[in-house]
Amino acid sequence: MANDAFQERGLSEQFSAYSSERAKIKYHLNAVREVKSYRIGELFSAYRDILWDDGRHKYNVSSFIGEIDEIFLGERFSTFDQATLDNLIGTLRQRGNSNATINRKMAALSKLLRKAYKMGDIHSLPEFRRQKERAGRIRFLERDEEARLFAAIRSRSEDAWRLSIFLVDSGCRLGEALGLIWNDIQEHRVSFWLTKSGRSRTIPLTDRAREALILSDEGGRRPKGPFAMLNQPQFRAIWNEAKAEVGLGTDTQVVPHILRHTCASRLVQGGIDIRRVQMWLGHQTLQMTMRYAHLAANDLDSCVVVLEARPKPAAPKAACEAPKPEPKPRANRKSAAPAARKREVK
Repeated sequence: MANDAFQERGLSEQFSAYSSERAKIKYHLNAVREVKSYRIGELFSAYRDILWDDGRHKYNVSSFIGEIDEIFLGERFSTFDQATLDNLIGTLRQRGNSNATINRKMAALSKLLRKAYKMGDIHSLPEFRRQKERAGRIRFLERDEEARLFAAIRSRSEDAWRLSIFLVDSGCRLGEALGLIWNDIQEHRVSFWLTKSGRSRTIPLTDRAREALILSDEGGRRPKGPFAMLNQPQFRAIWNEAKAEVGLGTDTQVVPHILRHTCASRLVQGGIDIRRVQMWLGHQTLQMTMRYAHLAANDLDSCVVVLEARPKPAAPKAACEAPKPEPKPRANRKSAAPAARKREVK
């Protein structure tokens, strides 16, 4: 390579093309990208509408990402290494977050960072390892609790009452019910297309659930679905007021999602096998449905029968019982017949 060639050309020309006898390499300045750094909040603002649908889940994710951005104090990232992730998890645990809550927050962060990595905004990803979760107690409504709560809801809103009945008898998620349109309902069945897992499912309807889909004929324009006149904040506000009225205001587990737990619990307690319950609820894995398996107590009833079985004791002999006489030996008929003949001959 001649030195005068580099002196004559400008800097851009020097890197635009370089050749030697053995190889030809081209460098294009317009292909070199500036390495930028971003705050977690900036990445979320850029991709939230692409990654998450509007609704309760998106609201929760927004809260998770906001807390993570606050922990990092607005630090900017071009790479996101394992040490950074481990420190974040440690901070969340110090704040009292359970492993289950940490997993929810890491799932949101992982989804956001994978998108940013794919788009070239960050240049390395850590390994997200799921934290081990404890199996907590599942709360479901007793029949009398359901009756009192639903009566209080009905006194506030007929539509919210219809929705509550549909939720407990179908076991669907609140967002799935609110997203129904009339075309999703066929006689005695309903199809859920907008699901958390992304997989549609169709289930039969109880008589009570079918009646809950009927709108009162008050005239006016028909909504696009049986519960389209409601949204999640409205329903939750009515739910919380009714919950407080019937004395359940301090029970943090009595949220609308408890109706899904109640439906699943009743199916299992009624003897429906766990695979069918999985299909009914639309769980992606059987592990999710196994949370309710312990409620099938009747499956273990046969074990008690086996454990309670005892060998019958032998009957005691009477003290005054006389010993049985030994049987007399029988005469051998074959040997007696020849002896009789001998006597006759003599």
